[in-house]
Amino acid sequence: MEVNNSVSSKDAASIKEVKERIEVAGVAPEPVTVDVNVEKSICLKLDTCLFNIRPLLTLMYLCNALDKGNVANAKTDGRYYSRYGHRPWLRGNQYNVLLSVFFVPFVLSAFPVTVVGKIYEPSLVLPLLMLSFGAMTLLMAATQNFAGMMTVRWFLGMAESGFFPLVIYYLTTFYRRGELARRLGFFYAAFNVASAFSGLLSFGVFQLHSGSLQAWRYLFLIEGAAAILISAVAYCILPRSPATARFLSKEERIQATLRIQHDSSAIIDEKLSLRDALRVFLHPVAWVWMSIEIFMGIPMQSVALFLPQIVQRLGYGTVKTNLFTVAPNVAGAVALIVLAYISDYTRLRFAYLALALVFPFVGFILYATLDLNNQLNIAYFATFLMCMGSSAPSVLLATWYNNNTPGEGRCSALTAVGIPLGNLMGVVTSNIFLPKDAPTYMPALVTSAVSSGLGVLTALLLGVWMHWDNWQRNICSGEVLRVEDVSTEALHEGPDNPSFRWFL
Repeated sequence: MEVNNSVSSKDAASIKEVKERIEVAGVAPEPVTVDVNVEKSICLKLDTCLFNIRPLLTLMYLCNALDKGNVANAKTDGRYYSRYGHRPWLRGNQYNVLLSVFFVPFVLSAFPVTVVGKIYEPSLVLPLLMLSFGAMTLLMAATQNFAGMMTVRWFLGMAESGFFPLVIYYLTTFYRRGELARRLGFFYAAFNVASAFSGLLSFGVFQLHSGSLQAWRYLFLIEGAAAILISAVAYCILPRSPATARFLSKEERIQATLRIQHDSSAIIDEKLSLRDALRVFLHPVAWVWMSIEIFMGIPMQSVALFLPQIVQRLGYGTVKTNLFTVAPNVAGAVALIVLAYISDYTRLRFAYLALALVFPFVGFILYATLDLNNQLNIAYFATFLMCMGSSAPSVLLATWYNNNTPGEGRCSALTAVGIPLGNLMGVVTSNIFLPKDAPTYMPALVTSAVSSGLGVLTALLLGVWMHWDNWQRNICSGEVLRVEDVSTEALHEGPDNPSFRWFL
């Protein structure tokens, strides 16, 4: 099955001009020389303009993270989901069911939504997804019972399913492999910033005692309205590709396309073939990456869904609990950016992925073994470690397998399966943080720690194997090639190509 992307006549003309210039330049498969000054100008424009690729996507993901995790902040309010502020209508394990139901459509819809995004362009589909999940968040404020909330959460999961995989794929069409981790780092840091901001917002909203609505409803109204507003801005601004980016000059468009063809996507604007895209799962390494997604998904979702409850266990009230989630989330954002920058600078993924997973491994063990009555400060420090390793592993792993998958179709397929698989672990965490285990939640803490440890071990073993396989390939070819010596355009076959070198 092959699908041609539909484009406007103006965009088609821009793409045609870029391709003609590239053919004249004689790109394939010899190394491409890209003007360093022009390249710096391109990256600067992509990175820093307020309404441009990275800043706008970061703002969009901030809203996405707010809408996904606001139920945890609302849960800390004693009047949570009560109609008149007296008796909650979430009882027993219903809150855990409410969290779990989100991930079923999230996982089932992720691959088809990502395929649709590839066909009709992320620049169009991402704003539409954002409009949808913003609308669902608004509807959550109007729910009056458990059934209504569960229904809205189902459709919220569908709306959010392909958002992050599409963003990763979209960024690979603008940035080189060695530039991607820190860009994704800033982007994904929005998750931690959103958690911190949600804590501050909840701190303010939960002090509202006037009006006809409960405070938790205001929380959903504010966050949903913000998402809808920003989706309209994104629809008007996001470019289809480097060849159609209006904020770049003609020469910059040519250079931007050349550099991506050399060191990111093997074929620019590649026709989507589902059969070829799914071939990426024929290689065993893809399944090892997927296993790491599972291992890191459990601690990541534990922090995302239950950090307010973990902090509340330290003895704080509703207002202070939400306020005290801010600092750990900020620490998580800082750790994410630092690790992403170092990973890009050293062009090394597996070692820093393993390091990032060490943080929650230690954090959950500390929190589970400490005497909270006498070691309160150390226990609170453990929540910092949990957050420092909650977001960074996802960024580094997604960057790692995208760096090793030059084909656009295969790249989008791998991301469309990997990201939802990690998020599917929210079903696991939703059913291990049970009310009957409160306030210690010992089974959940142990499970999260063990899962983090398995992620560390798997990442290290895979990295060592890749290094060995590169060494074997150098012996067979009779020449020492580094990953940066091989153009991605020559690597569309993937590991079957003798010239292929793993990006560690």
